[in-house]
Amino acid sequence: MKERLKKWAIKRKWWLAGLGVLLIAYYFCLPRKLFMAPTSYVVEDSNGELLSAAIAGDGQWRFPGDKEVPAKFAACITAYEDKRFYYHWGVDPMAMGRAIRQNFGGRKVVSGGSTITMQVIRLHRNQPRNLWQKLIETIQATRLEFRYSKKSILGLYAANAPFGGNVVGLEAASWRYYGRKPAQLSWGEMAALAVLPNSPALVHPGRNRQTLLNKRNHLLEKLRDNGTFDSATCDLAKLEPIPDEPLALPQLAPHLLDLFKTQQAGNKEDTRVRSSIDGQLQRNVIDILYRHHAGFRANGINNAAALVLDVETGNALSYVGNIYSPGNVELESYVDVVQALRSPGSTLKPLLYAAMMSDGQLLPNSLVPDVPTQIAGYTPQNFDLDYDGAVPASHALSRSLNIPAVRMLQQYRYQRFHALLRRLGITTFTKPANHYGLSMILGGGGTTLWELTGVYASLARTLLHMEQHEGKYDEDDYHPPGYKLSETRPSQHKLSPYGIIDAASIWYAFQAMEDVMRPGEEMLWQQFSSSQRVAWKTGTSFGFRDGWAIGVTPQYVVGVWVGNTDGEGRPGLVGVSTAAPVMFEIFRQLRTTGWFDIPSSLMRKINVCRQSGYRAGAYCEETDSVMVPAAGLRSVVCPYHQLVHLDATGKYRVTAACELPQQMQHKSWFVLPPAMEYYYRSKHLYEQLPPFKPGCDTGDEPGHAMDLIYPRPNARIYVPLELGGERGETVFRATHRNPDAKIFWHLDNAFVNTTANFHQLALRPAPGKHTLTLVDEAGEQVQIQFEILDREKDQ
Repeated sequence: MKERLKKWAIKRKWWLAGLGVLLIAYYFCLPRKLFMAPTSYVVEDSNGELLSAAIAGDGQWRFPGDKEVPAKFAACITAYEDKRFYYHWGVDPMAMGRAIRQNFGGRKVVSGGSTITMQVIRLHRNQPRNLWQKLIETIQATRLEFRYSKKSILGLYAANAPFGGNVVGLEAASWRYYGRKPAQLSWGEMAALAVLPNSPALVHPGRNRQTLLNKRNHLLEKLRDNGTFDSATCDLAKLEPIPDEPLALPQLAPHLLDLFKTQQAGNKEDTRVRSSIDGQLQRNVIDILYRHHAGFRANGINNAAALVLDVETGNALSYVGNIYSPGNVELESYVDVVQALRSPGSTLKPLLYAAMMSDGQLLPNSLVPDVPTQIAGYTPQNFDLDYDGAVPASHALSRSLNIPAVRMLQQYRYQRFHALLRRLGITTFTKPANHYGLSMILGGGGTTLWELTGVYASLARTLLHMEQHEGKYDEDDYHPPGYKLSETRPSQHKLSPYGIIDAASIWYAFQAMEDVMRPGEEMLWQQFSSSQRVAWKTGTSFGFRDGWAIGVTPQYVVGVWVGNTDGEGRPGLVGVSTAAPVMFEIFRQLRTTGWFDIPSSLMRKINVCRQSGYRAGAYCEETDSVMVPAAGLRSVVCPYHQLVHLDATGKYRVTAACELPQQMQHKSWFVLPPAMEYYYRSKHLYEQLPPFKPGCDTGDEPGHAMDLIYPRPNARIYVPLELGGERGETVFRATHRNPDAKIFWHLDNAFVNTTANFHQLALRPAPGKHTLTLVDEAGEQVQIQFEILDREKDQ
């Protein structure tokens, strides 16, 4: 038997070789990917609803293929185009025979006899229709049947069939003609779309409407006759109107769509993304922004953006990159402000406050100086141009005072803060720390709403996970926001006992942020138990160019920016009055419950001085026992309480040189430096130190009794010219702890005047550098250098 087979094979070897070649050719007759045409970029919400789409690169509305083909479309298209679709192998002999008979009988092409599978091949090849091409389509159609399931072949057809005009594919047609996704179409609507690919040039929804109606109704009757639905359904479907002019596609997230297109620039195949966006929330946030924008426009403020993040995942729930009005060129609504580099104003202050507590340099309510300040030529100012002298750090944060923040950064060191921001996730401070200096804390650098909101979400996430991680830290909790629903972030780090910022410090920062007065409510919100608890911070950039507001709850972070994309500043463009009201209205759309748990395991109970907020020392008589971050154990002892020696009457300070020790009273006293005291006592109850007893030598008594309020050392001062052409006066101001003291003023070593009680002096120094020297009756001396600038020369 084997010999006979061998002889048979040898005699027919050329036939077998040819058959092998044919089989190989048949196997490779189809490319791995049939359709290479560009597809539209599509962004869907978390439920698969369309948010935004962009036309494909070739000018066609062609959505990426959807694996799921609606059952209604499958029923309609098979009834209309290929009723034996599920039974043949790509070619329907009965349909082909009928077509040949009709074409010979009519002496023209009456029917093609093509199956849906053959039409997929025709769409792929896009060749002229003749007998040779028909033969190729037939062969390749059978090969397609071996490669794909019937369901997949229907999907290829639905995604690539022409539907009139520049609309390709069922999904694009459904949105263009009915404004809904295919799964939501009725029988009448789906039947109207199913007949379009048969002759899209002839049957267009904008014309030949009667032809389209007849074809649609004929298909509905076929579906009724084959039992797909009953007569009543057929009659009702016939009453449905056919589509008119194409509709505009939704543009609920155009800036997120642009971001997706940019990120997918090297991947032309994956042009659809299921985002984490909550579609209804997105609509609500857009409505809120547009409503407030109407008021902003009255002040020449053209743009606004908002971002809502889910704390647990860090994913965006709403992404409104700008007021979207492409027809209004003035608005520049194409700019995605969520990703734009803008000055953050004061929104970085909570990060510094938490970092200093985490480092043990600060306790929650430690007093920080709030006095006129000039550091290396940099002169920060509070927004209200006022000074408190000294203010608890938490109040400085809740009131967003600039001078305390700059002084805190000077203590923490801006180089460390620059490195900390990068660790937290802010990548936009790309220049060396010296480039930004101390102005960094007041918006001297640039960041994005995307990154900054993401940082606050990371801080909140760290607090949320404290109990889950049993008091340890997961560095993976710090990550940038995302917007892709399927995006996963695998853990790359092991739990550590050390975090970037201590969780207890984060908790105290959020507490200080929660105490901020809400716009228009003047603290009355605290009286209502139903009011949401939100830790929030506003920011206003220099020149009133940017208004920010960022709010945090255990579930959400909301970031809002208001301003002009061209950087134009506007009076009244302040974060608390523009961005904050928008932020709180967005929060009212969100269900927030509970508050962050106190990370008690990371706190320690210590005694703090009631007046200064510092760790209590030997001379602090009034103390409170409070919980502070564990690093607070190494914070400095209160520097503002000292032991004062008084005479027997208690009216005068004395020293051993003028009073016997046994006749002295020793009393603890809260003493601020002179400049801090000068402003502090105008707003707080403050008991000044008694004067020294007449004739009593101060000896080595610690501290200074005198200080210069203005100008500060190395100040550079512009003095305007008066109407008469002469240079105006510069008012110099000093303070002395002894209200009866006299101060002797010297300019460039020349005596100019003496002041008592109220130490203020008006002088007219010539342009140039000068030395100002102050001496009191006890011989204490204060000396500074300053410069008067000549406006004409310096310009």
